Amino acid sequence: MLNLFPDIARLSDARSRSLSAENPDGRKSGGAQAAPGDPGTTPAAARLGRGWKVRPCLRDLKPGQRIILADLKGPGVVRHIWCTVLTDVHRWIALRVYYDDNTEPSIACPLGDFFANGIDGLALVNSAVVAVNPKGGMNAYWPMPFRARIRIEIVNDGPKPIDEFFYQVDYSLEPVPDDAACLHATWRRSMTTRRRPEHVILDGVRGKGHYVGTYIVWNQLSNLWWGEGEVKFFIDGDPPDAPTICGTGAEDYFGGAWGFCMDHARDQRPTTYCTPFLGYPQAVYDPVGHGRTPPMPRVPAHGLYRWHLPDPVRFAQDLRVTVQALGWWPTGVYQPLTDDLASVAYWYQSPPAAVPDLPPLEDRLPR
Repeated sequence: MLNLFPDIARLSDARSRSLSAENPDGRKSGGAQAAPGDPGTTPAAARLGRGWKVRPCLRDLKPGQRIILADLKGPGVVRHIWCTVLTDVHRWIALRVYYDDNTEPSIACPLGDFFANGIDGLALVNSAVVAVNPKGGMNAYWPMPFRARIRIEIVNDGPKPIDEFFYQVDYSLEPVPDDAACLHATWRRSMTTRRRPEHVILDGVRGKGHYVGTYIVWNQLSNLWWGEGEVKFFIDGDPPDAPTICGTGAEDYFGGAWGFCMDHARDQRPTTYCTPFLGYPQAVYDPVGHGRTPPMPRVPAHGLYRWHLPDPVRFAQDLRVTVQALGWWPTGVYQPLTDDLASVAYWYQSPPAAVPDLPPLEDRLPR
């Protein structure tokens, strides 16, 4: 079995620190110092006083408000991020990460999508680097080395205040090896067309690094089967029509097969699953709109992930990643599909580079 923690038994001079609303700057001996009545504290702690659960979360994030969750001087490594927020706002919140003194982010994602939860915030994920537990406890264990500085921020791009935002950022202050690269992540959304049924997961990457993960929300706007298209990796100058790595189908890339169906003759609904490196945690069907006011049908939405931890895709100069949207015509030939795809690409490269910023809120809300 792959050893994910080869150094866990070795002693180290690294210093462990953590950020939360109870210790917003991560100071040693800086936790649990708020007193009842301080800004942002909860009335529930009025009888307990300082040292207890007085400021467990950020409160009343107003529309347009930017919150810096972490602004750390290195060298060090962010090792774990946990957060939770009420449902239906996961794409309102923009997550951005900046390295050193760069003014453009190297990570720019809707909050939910970064944690493999881009549909409704209700997916349960059990994987090696992302775990989402009931109800909506989102965890990421991607190592995030930083040398001079790292800044992690969120922005409420939604139309209403967000009452509560809980978070914790666990990190260590320690030397960073010369060959350690920085985590990058970018969110892209497109509507495929019959003339060009292709979604670009990643493009414009220049430099040396390795690709480590894909998360996709596939909103199915076409009938019947949707996952016949191939995932392609164009590495280090590959021509536009000749990738070095070419898979055999979307469900194959995410580790499944035969449409994710266990019994085609009796029930063609897909079976969801989570494994350490590949998963299909969410398949949402609501054909009659139960629980919606007014009742409205909802198109099928599929959430899938693949983490390239045992099999990173290495590149020395550049990288482009795409996926096709293909189904079947009744005549038995592939049907190009018009579907709505939103993806997150995760990769490491050094030095840190800028990624495209997020589009306006209307262009990232679920359809």
